[in-house]
Amino acid sequence: MSIGMGEVILILVVALLIFGAARLPEIGKALGKGIKEFKKEVRDIKEDEDVKKKK
Repeated sequence: MSIGMGEVILILVVALLIFGAARLPEIGKALGKGIKEFKKEVRDIKEDEDVKKKK
């Protein structure tokens, strides 16, 4: 299940129509921060589990 270039373009066009050009950068920035924080939390949980397994 992969997303092709056509699907990406369609998603971007729909997002542009829904949110407008002025809001897209701030939405992208917020989404990026959310993904970064999620990855950090997952990494922390994995590290905690590794420490517990070693004990």
